Amino acid sequence: QVQLVESGGGLVQAGGSLRLSCAASGRSFSRSPMGWFRQAPGKEREFVAAISWSGGSTVYADSVKGRFTISRDNAKRTLYLRMNSLEPEDTAVYYCAAASLSSYGPPRAFAFEYDDWGQGTQVTVSL
Repeated sequence: QVQLVESGGGLVQAGGSLRLSCAASGRSFSRSPMGWFRQAPGKEREFVAAISWSGGSTVYADSVKGRFTISRDNAKRTLYLRMNSLEPEDTAVYYCAAASLSSYGPPRAFAFEYDDWGQGTQVTVSL
């Protein structure tokens, strides 16, 4: 099992940038595929980006492709999401997740494939 704590959210103007971090505890982080999801008010949780256990493979939602970059530092047990060219439509609570029961697996794009979740961090993009 992996415990996850997100940080780095905040209020930013459209066109700006933020970097989210997700600090993990638990030995399985370094072998767990990881992902970012988000949930806007009144909407279902949606996939944003995912990364393989090694960091060598990534997957993005079409809505963020070319603007967001997911990365990880296994030595620091930290997952990142760099968000550029932010738009008001990116406003949501962002969650990191670990597929901790799927060691050494590829990136995963569905919420049901993840076993552990953080508490979320709010990102608000204003016009």
